[in-house]
Formats: sequence, C-alpha cells, structure tokens
Amino acid sequence: MARAWEADPSATMVRRLGKSAAELNCTGNDDGCPDIWELDNGDIAVIGRDLTRSYESRLPESVVIAEDEKLVIIPRVMLIAAKADLPDA
Repeated sequence: MARAWEADPSATMVRRLGKSAAELNCTGNDDGCPDIWELDNGDIAVIGRDLTRSYESRLPESVVIAEDEKLVIIPRVMLIAAKADLPDA
C-alpha cells in the first residue's frame, strides 16, 4: 500500500529557513551543524542529532517512527529563527 506522502530523493535544497547554526552560535563548525532547508518541491529538510533510539521507548501513543525514518533534534532557537520564513498556511 502506498503512503499518503513520500519523500522525493531527487528534490534539491533551495533556501535555508532561518539562520545558520554559526549565526545562532549552535556549532563550533567542527561537530556538524543543525539546519533547516526548504526543498524545490516545498518539502522541508531538517539536519539534527539522531536521537531515535533514545526516544523510541517513550514516544506518545500516537507517534510512530517508520523503519526508514529518524527522530532528529535541533536547537529551539533554530526553529524560532525559521518562523519568519514559514508561511501561515
């Protein structure tokens, strides 16, 4: 059965949403950089720390992480900085 939504691996990153990790002082530039990007198809790519295993045993009942998905964490300040770049609807 097909999923209602599927990620398109051919989509490309077109613009950063918010500010870079360096601008937000969230990285030393040597240990990876969390980030949020809009793709050319309108989807959003999030780069963060993979904490799937840490959270999988304590997810709310309605949350399911599929085999091909990961739960990633980004700094709160990064999402707040991206708010201005997100449409209201």
